[in-house]
Amino acid sequence: MKNNQFLSKYQKAKNYKKKWVTFKAECKNALLIILGIISASFGLNGFLLPNKFIDGGITGISLLLTETTTIPLSILIIIINIPFIFLGYFTLGKQFAIKTLLAIIGLGLCIALIRYPNITNDKLLVSVFGGIFLGGGIGLSIRGGGVIDGTEVLAIYLSKKWGVTIGDFIIIINIFIFGSAVFLLSIEAALYSMITYFAASKTLDFIIEGFDEYIGVTIVSSHCNEIKEMIVQTMGRGVTVYNGTKGIGKRGERSDIDIIYTVITRLEINKLNIEIEKITPTAFVVMNTVKDTKGGMIKKKIFKY
Repeated sequence: MKNNQFLSKYQKAKNYKKKWVTFKAECKNALLIILGIISASFGLNGFLLPNKFIDGGITGISLLLTETTTIPLSILIIIINIPFIFLGYFTLGKQFAIKTLLAIIGLGLCIALIRYPNITNDKLLVSVFGGIFLGGGIGLSIRGGGVIDGTEVLAIYLSKKWGVTIGDFIIIINIFIFGSAVFLLSIEAALYSMITYFAASKTLDFIIEGFDEYIGVTIVSSHCNEIKEMIVQTMGRGVTVYNGTKGIGKRGERSDIDIIYTVITRLEINKLNIEIEKITPTAFVVMNTVKDTKGGMIKKKIFKY
């Protein structure tokens, strides 16, 4: 009886810890997305819109249509991203789609309701700092587990379906956007917009630690079986488990241990870290960049969190 009571208390404590880790993580994610929305809306309303500059990706398409039609940016940025929200649901899961939907709606409301001052009319400053604030906003939203620009969702989907790299797809779509800007706006506006895109992409890279299509993750932990099951069942990813030997202490005491290796997209880093922390906060995790993959589940399996 006592043993059962002990197990019951242990299970309750374990469940409470999981809920607490999830709560803290989601609060942090919400804060990151809110900061991302504010930063992106400031870059758009305070720099790009008043000077008729655009950016790359879905945001660039929205800006281009705003300059050539009478439809407000706040409405366009929501409407154009709707298909990518559905695509994100089937490609990256329900939780990701909900966060993305709320983030994009929040961005649209900020653009429509908050009146930022026109910071400067200097074209070079507008293109650089507009890109920095916009890229920072996109990067912060990705760190929070969502996106405010659907370009990467489409790129990830097409990379799985057709095998093209994410980077190649983004380059192609931006060539189309800036080429259209030459005819619809002006050559000067298109050139400055390229600077905006470059500043935004570099800021995005800095915030999420590199423009990496895929992330290779090596995990060393005594909870190998639980982590392996989580990656397969919860993340929907394949794993490779191989035997290793770890050395601990000054004398280098040796003990056998299983080592897990998996490959995920950068949009899943946040989710993986949370799930590992639920199981054990002491797991040794190493992440490195993987430019592209071939075979396996990474490009074929449509998974759900």
